[in-house]
Amino acid sequence: MAATTAQPTGAKPRRHIAVIPCRWGASRFPGKPLALLGDKPLLWHVHQRCLEAKRLDGAIVATDDERIEAVCGQLGIDCIRTGEHLTGTDRVAEVAECLPAEGYINVQGDEPFISPTAIDDVSEALEYTPPSTLAVNAYTELVDVGAVLDHNVVKVVVTARSEALMFSRQPIPYPKGDRPKYLRQLGLYGFTGLALQRFRQLQQGPLERAEGVEMLRFVEHGHTVQMVPVLDDGVAVDTPEDLTRAERFLDQYDGAVRTRGTV
Repeated sequence: MAATTAQPTGAKPRRHIAVIPCRWGASRFPGKPLALLGDKPLLWHVHQRCLEAKRLDGAIVATDDERIEAVCGQLGIDCIRTGEHLTGTDRVAEVAECLPAEGYINVQGDEPFISPTAIDDVSEALEYTPPSTLAVNAYTELVDVGAVLDHNVVKVVVTARSEALMFSRQPIPYPKGDRPKYLRQLGLYGFTGLALQRFRQLQQGPLERAEGVEMLRFVEHGHTVQMVPVLDDGVAVDTPEDLTRAERFLDQYDGAVRTRGTV
């Protein structure tokens, strides 16, 4: 049964909830949230990972598409209809205006194998972040050369304090001297409601428009994005080819889950 996120008027705000922004018109893969992975739509798998996290008080899909909303209803997944937005985080910000919570964990709808532990790590980091930090963002180390070169995989460079310095679809930093460690930004963010309000007030800058990476909006305007290292080796689905890889990964994932259940 799906977690319930609806609240009666006057109810105490929830602590942290997951919001899964889903849109139909992805340029590389139209209709992606409803593409079947196994016998369930992609968004169902993401929602399940959120329900498996231990620190959340619910999970909800946010979409502007009636087809996605209808499937969520059929699957018993909480869903909220939003307007059209430039980015998923703008969509989450609209949800925050009508759904009270102390924190919002933005889980992108194309990460069917995102680690529930990673979701909890971001939730915990958000709880202890200083007011000057407007977002927390998960990352993991990249070891596959193909992923380093893949423009669908967003790379991040961090400061000595693990704050985001730059995001890019290009391999950064450039290896002119020592061979650098490459880091992959995950589609897993944490915000307070006030931070989401600030995000919507900021204009997209030239870097965000060029790279198509929404966290650059905070970076370009001088706001801190705290990067949180997590363990995650799942498959993000950006293209139909990725979905084929995810099908193979699903068999391994389900086998591992069954094995854990028998221990």
